[in-house]
Amino acid sequence: MSKIHFIAIGGSAMHNLAIALFKKGYQITGSDDAIHEPSKSRLLKYNLLPQDLGWFPERITTDLDAVVLGMHAKPDNAELLKAQELGVKIYSYPEFLYEQSKDKTRVVIGGSHGKTTITSMILHVLNYHEKEVDFMVGAQLEGFETMVHLTETNEFILLEGDEYLSSPIDRRPKFHLYKPNIALLSGIAWDHINVFPTFENYVAQFKIFTDSLTNGGIMVYNSEDPIVKEVVEGSENHIKKYAYSTPLHRVENGISYLETPEGDLPLEIFGNHNLQNLAGAKWICQHMGIDEDDFYEAIASFKGANKRLEKIIETPSSVVFKDFAHSPSKVSATTQAVKDQYTNRKLIACLELHTYSSLNATFLEEYVGALSAADVAVVFYSPDAVKIKQLDSVSKEQIAKAFQREDLIIYTNPAEFKAFLFDQNLKDSALLLMSSGDYGGLDFEEVKTLV
Repeated sequence: MSKIHFIAIGGSAMHNLAIALFKKGYQITGSDDAIHEPSKSRLLKYNLLPQDLGWFPERITTDLDAVVLGMHAKPDNAELLKAQELGVKIYSYPEFLYEQSKDKTRVVIGGSHGKTTITSMILHVLNYHEKEVDFMVGAQLEGFETMVHLTETNEFILLEGDEYLSSPIDRRPKFHLYKPNIALLSGIAWDHINVFPTFENYVAQFKIFTDSLTNGGIMVYNSEDPIVKEVVEGSENHIKKYAYSTPLHRVENGISYLETPEGDLPLEIFGNHNLQNLAGAKWICQHMGIDEDDFYEAIASFKGANKRLEKIIETPSSVVFKDFAHSPSKVSATTQAVKDQYTNRKLIACLELHTYSSLNATFLEEYVGALSAADVAVVFYSPDAVKIKQLDSVSKEQIAKAFQREDLIIYTNPAEFKAFLFDQNLKDSALLLMSSGDYGGLDFEEVKTLV
């Protein structure tokens, strides 16, 4: 297989796969109707950026060995229809990754939250000890040029196992297609309600994932999550099961120290959820040939995955974080982590409701107590975003009721939210900005001037 065409090449995952295959010697072409940074610059660097935006069915010919179809395309995409008409082999993103890894030991990290962080931790440790593996991770990592790396020679491939759909014409969750030899489940908390309309339907996907492990495979799982525990321990698949939980640690002067056989180890990361992630990553690394002492040596320098509890700026009396958290479980865990780390500071936690699920009036009820650890709790959402997603309108009263905080501050206007933010005195405070968006155009560089 040498000539591959990407339909919707501009996506984060898609352009990384395209570059990885190009480096492997494949002939790559692609199309998209919109390509943004950093995808645009990365594709340009390897001369893979389409000359014209749009869909061009004439680019699909029988000379192609395969087409890789991205989620951004629609089922009636002109190039997809042409590929179907000509009988060209069509792969979803996860299908193609499986094809590239079916002769390797596949290690898949799954769960509603923590996937990217755990995968990043494992890669950090392996990279520290110069152990080469293939990989696919959901965020750009420090020290790695791309999020996908593929070779012919590496024994292992490490895959972040997303439970979202595989492609516009394949409604299976991505992580159902990888058939892991080694897997991890970090947590299960209802998400992607546009695809999984009930909690039971969502949980069922993780049961299928657990049962998809190869015979005699290894499942590492978070025993502190009751749903994960029930799913894994209830599986009759012939697999080995290794439980993990929050390791012993202490917090002193804003630094978390992990208890190890060699003494207390200072960490760059913090929060119970991150320490849980670390415990899971340790098990996986041990199954990949890294012993415990070597794991601890490497993990001490791990600063976190991109956009996950990212420290924007810190002074002796103030600290500002931004985080990708948007689902209720992530918001709750992240807010609690910052409060636990800075117990003597006022915590101002700001959440943007930005995703389809978070702006759904029914799903809002899942956010009860999610901001309870904050001293000042703020929610921002754009009524325009609700309209764009074709959802029923959401009122401030609905949001206040959902979070069950009488003192909840709610903004729908970006200028008013920014004015509130820049009116805060952050002395002896921690500011936490949680969003997968940008609060209607907030400049995070400008936020640094607050301290």
